[in-house]
Formats: sequence, structure tokens, C-alpha cells
Amino acid sequence: MRDTAARLPRLRLSHPSGSAAEVYLQGAHVTSWIPAGGSEALFLSRAATFQPGKAIRGGVPVVFPQFAELGPLPKHGFARVQPWERVDHADRPGAVRLRLRDSDETRRIWPHAFVAELVVEIGGDWLSLGLTIRNTGDAAFKFTAALHTYLRVGDVRRATVQGLQGVRYRDRDTGEQGREDEDHAVSIQGEVDRVYLNTPRELRVHDPRNQRTFLLRAEGFADTVVWNPWASGAASLPDMEDDEYREMLCVEAAQVAEPVRLEAGASWTGSQRLQVIGFVEPIHRSQSS
Repeated sequence: MRDTAARLPRLRLSHPSGSAAEVYLQGAHVTSWIPAGGSEALFLSRAATFQPGKAIRGGVPVVFPQFAELGPLPKHGFARVQPWERVDHADRPGAVRLRLRDSDETRRIWPHAFVAELVVEIGGDWLSLGLTIRNTGDAAFKFTAALHTYLRVGDVRRATVQGLQGVRYRDRDTGEQGREDEDHAVSIQGEVDRVYLNTPRELRVHDPRNQRTFLLRAEGFADTVVWNPWASGAASLPDMEDDEYREMLCVEAAQVAEPVRLEAGASWTGSQRLQVIGFVEPIHRSQSS
């Protein structure tokens, strides 16, 4: 990690169980989460930069009001590089509420009035993020959003994602549409950048090298994005070291395929809860029948 981290204000959360997390006010960006008695669960690139207005490579970037390049705005919108304010500690140990309001700068990019709030909370073995968007203007607007979660894995070539069997997907690079095999978990054997549509609320990411399984539960987000840049993609990213693709896997709660339409005065909430449990061998449907 470059020595620029100290330039940006950050918060440290701790829980009586011993778990801990780190959150930067820029982007309301969670960059570290260590479950009680465990090791770092989120990937953060050693080449990540911490500069005002620059995205941080890793952790959990907040994507709003546009996912990727699916529209005229900057990639992944602007929420991840804007300064958020701490509102309170959400009245619970190990929790904080952060807020972003529209400003002259955001309205030049996206001419809408809004309030975004992110509640970050940790327990002994879990991390919860809840994103709420409120339309404070007098006209409806549409947006896409995601919690761009970078999981730290021991070897992505051995990691698998359970729960996407039979789910339709759209490949963001090729535009190809397909459907996952009914019997097998998703394995990562090359560059992948897929939007899985209308996914189950609960997924599991198996990390055999680190002998742990991530249990992911999403609410409010219809889709799931799975991304790993592989060797060639990592080499093209200035804030990621060439071999780090092996240590990360993005499994993102997302609202991508169908933008949210939010009427004046209305609000929307999406959340993702990550839990680290003991390693569980992936189960193929053919084995369980």
C-alpha cells in the first residue's frame, strides 16, 4: 500500500468480540474487515492510492448513481470518490452511519437532489453494509448501484461461488448471454466480468486455500456481479500489482440490469451482509440428490 493513506480521514470500528474494520470518509469506503480471531477478509491492493478524488482499489467501493460505463457518467458514478460525513454511530457498538448529499459538484455531473446514507456494522464474524438513497428533489430519477465487494482469497483459481447454478448472466466484455450449469459452482479460470441476473439472496464463496467460506446475503439488490481481471487485466491497472489477481474475487450485490426509478420524496435501500464461516466443501447437485 502506498504511503498516501494518511492524507485521507478514516474511522476504525471495533466490536467487543474483537472484530475490527476500517472506513474512509472518502466514498464511505470500507477498506479492511478482520473477523474476531480471524485474518483480513477484504482485498486491498498493495498499489492502492489514497488521494482526494481518486478511487481506492479494494475493500467495498460504493457504486452510485451509475454502475460501470452503463451511462454517460464517470465509471461507477461519483459516490466512491466524494467526501461523506459521519452522522452517528448508529447507536450500536461497531457501527457507523455515513451520509452524502448532492452538491454543486455532483449536480454538475448528475442534475438531481439526493441523500445517500451507508450504515456499516460489524459483529464477531460478520460485516453488514446498508445503502439508502433518498430523492430529495421534485422530480423522479433513475440510478444503478452496487456494493463492489473485493473478497480476499488464498488462490482465486481454487475458489468457487455457490448459488449461481442455473442463473442467467450477461458478460460485460463480450455482451454474451448465457446460463450457468445446473450442477456446478462457478469457478474462476480466467478473466471474468459477469452480471448475474435476479440472483438468489444467499451465495457462498468457498476459499479452500484459507480454509474459510464467505456467506453473502443481499437484500434490495436484484443482481450479482462477479469480477476478476486475471493476469492481463491486472497488468493494465496502475493501482494493482500484476500478480494480485490471484488474491481477490469481487462478488458484488448490484442493481444493474433494471435501474431503480425513484419518485420525488421516495427512498430505496439495498444491503449486503458478509459472514465468515468455517470452510464448507462445495456441494454439487448431483452429489446431493
